[in-house]
Amino acid sequence: MAGSATSRQIPQARCLMVQGTTSDAGKSTLVAGLARLLYRRGACLAPFKPQNMALNSAVTCDGGEIGRAQALQAQACGLQPHTDMNPVLLKPASDTGAQVIIQGKAIGTMQALDYHHYKNTARQAVFESFARLQAHYGFVLVEGAGSPAEINLRANDIANMGFAEAADCPVILIADIDRGGVFAHLVGTLDLLSESEQARVIGFVINRFRGDIALLQPGLDWLEARTGKPVLGVVPYLPDFHLDAEDAISRQPPPAQAALNIVVPVLPRISNHTDFDALRLHPAVNLHFVSVREPLPPCDLVILPGSKNVRADLALLKQHDWHTMLDRHLRYGGKLMGICGGLQMLGERVEDPEGIEAEPGSETGFGYLALHTHLKPHKQLYNRQGQVHLAEHSAAFNGYEIHCGISAGPALDKPLLRVERECGWHPEGAVSADGQILATYMHGIFDHPQALQLLLEWAGLAVQDNQPFDLATRRERELERLADTLEAHLKPDWLAQLYASAGAAP
Repeated sequence: MAGSATSRQIPQARCLMVQGTTSDAGKSTLVAGLARLLYRRGACLAPFKPQNMALNSAVTCDGGEIGRAQALQAQACGLQPHTDMNPVLLKPASDTGAQVIIQGKAIGTMQALDYHHYKNTARQAVFESFARLQAHYGFVLVEGAGSPAEINLRANDIANMGFAEAADCPVILIADIDRGGVFAHLVGTLDLLSESEQARVIGFVINRFRGDIALLQPGLDWLEARTGKPVLGVVPYLPDFHLDAEDAISRQPPPAQAALNIVVPVLPRISNHTDFDALRLHPAVNLHFVSVREPLPPCDLVILPGSKNVRADLALLKQHDWHTMLDRHLRYGGKLMGICGGLQMLGERVEDPEGIEAEPGSETGFGYLALHTHLKPHKQLYNRQGQVHLAEHSAAFNGYEIHCGISAGPALDKPLLRVERECGWHPEGAVSADGQILATYMHGIFDHPQALQLLLEWAGLAVQDNQPFDLATRRERELERLADTLEAHLKPDWLAQLYASAGAAP
């Protein structure tokens, strides 16, 4: 039964939910920052997102698949990611349909209306996973999805207030002031909630503020008077801040000293574009995301990324003359690489007779590698480690596989990787005969510093510019920076209540 906002701030609550006024308001970031803040104070806690819609995903320690943001939040809590942290994951395959993943396992593709009817079954999985997390950890930080005020999605909601009401979980509402209209976002969202849902909101957080807080104070005073809810903090805009994105592609100016130009086409169903975070953050690399409808700009390396609908994205690339542009790129000595779906596109054919990703059928590939791909119902989900082999050099890597395709053909006789498996070392991926083209199913291959250096050297980066870059170290530094920022800018009395609720040191 719903209580008052005041009662929900006392230390008895064993969960806290962050909801946003819009997508990309900062929900994932706030949960990650609070998680690290509590973790370093000794709290035993776990992250949780009941339902996620994202094409960036991670392989868990129990062999399933969850949203990438929840894997990052697990790291902030000092944990390995587990399927209970994101029991429902929707991976869009078209404008109206998505692959549905329940507790880490894909159960099939559903149209939006079909999934709406399936929600009661999904709800059971959500509360099973939440109960297990509450049983194993002292505190659970919950992230909502989109906005709780999406009226058309309120029936049978399991992503926002529907979950919070059923779990009796207090809620923080976060809004992004950098977008403008922050007071309208917060007041409008609150006004569209039911009375019990409004009571569940314990306060607001304003995100990405730039400027003098004194100029904002009259608005904060008005907001508190208008709603009766406290502003728990104003989080400043953090320049050059980066954590794994849940879905949105972040674009930024190239480094001043960029020596290597890399292009990645933004496919309509691009997946796991976090593969390119290490490239985007490398001080000597200009990573350029381009629309498939744009001409291919001059560059040293083109990378075809993963896709949730390989045949459709491949057909679109061919429709916009990418085959001709890639031919020209290779003819002038450029390098080409395919990761996961990109590997499949570089082959001769992609066959989907069972309609795993869309309607049954097949699509002719670019034909640069002598291999063909057959999509199968059983998804390959593995965390991997091994070595990259190029020419006479090798380097260690850690990565993961998420794919339904099984590829075969003579191109795989010259592998890019040696992967450690239960029964020994196995070849993986392909290197073209002339060494200009690489392909692999392995996501995260750029994340390891030594593998990154070797691959950038192959792409043409000069040795003097090819300094080690460790994405894992950068990620840890950003989590600590975020936690420090929240500690400095959230209200101390509310943080004290949060520490007490989570069993953290005051």
